[in-house]
Amino acid sequence: MNKWIMSCLFLGLAATGFASETDGVFSFRVGRFEVFTIVESERIQNVSTLTGADAAVLERYNSADGFRIATNAFLIKARGKTYLIDTGTGSGDVIYEKIRGLGVDPARIDAVFLTHLHGDHFGGLRRNGGRAFPNAKIYVPAIDHTHFTVTNVSHASGVLELYGSNVITFQPGELGGRLRSLVTGITPIAAYGHTPGHTAFLIEDRGAQFLIIGDLLHSTDVQFPVPEVNTAWDVDPSAAAAARRRILEYAAANNIPVGGMHIYYPGIGNVNRDGTGFVFTPAE
Repeated sequence: MNKWIMSCLFLGLAATGFASETDGVFSFRVGRFEVFTIVESERIQNVSTLTGADAAVLERYNSADGFRIATNAFLIKARGKTYLIDTGTGSGDVIYEKIRGLGVDPARIDAVFLTHLHGDHFGGLRRNGGRAFPNAKIYVPAIDHTHFTVTNVSHASGVLELYGSNVITFQPGELGGRLRSLVTGITPIAAYGHTPGHTAFLIEDRGAQFLIIGDLLHSTDVQFPVPEVNTAWDVDPSAAAAARRRILEYAAANNIPVGGMHIYYPGIGNVNRDGTGFVFTPAE
């Protein structure tokens, strides 16, 4: 990783106060932005959800009895604004209460950016039957919005309806093409495959970068070294695998740390090429 970017990350830990794994919050900096991994839950997932991973792969990466998986969201304090990327399931108000524990009033969240419309990413938008973040703009990938509220109607429809005109759809840009920020420092990048409109977000400030990859992968231990492995949750497995390799290649080539919604604690780290795959080194 670029030493300047790493210094930003680790100086951030010193400046904001590192929170332990027990707390389920990990703090760091991207330029002047304060960023927090917020863990809603962690569990061991049955390997039957992995597709394309044979017994030798599972044994090599110590996942034959299951793999460790988290459900995370990311809170960003940037230029006087507060943003949330994904919301978790909303189960038990865990993320909601951890946001409060960081000194943030959920009513002061300016915007929520959704990577896609699976329930473990938007479920936390609803609390006690109403808006969990009453004043937030909700940014939703346009393709997913159509897929899950028109073509294949899911409970995403009812949750998004709570926010009415505060729901804003967007079209992410393609790597190597024209990219356009939704707000200063937050740029959506197409990562289609897991869902039709699945989106990653590039966070940037003062030359430092951080890439939130959403559900680009679920098994930290298997899918970094073997990107061709998919999961039963991928709508288009071949597209998901192609997006995974393309975006991890970009992160490795440009020394950009990544964070994911299912990467176990601390949820962020460095990506480097390793033979035909990648090696992930968690931040400390």
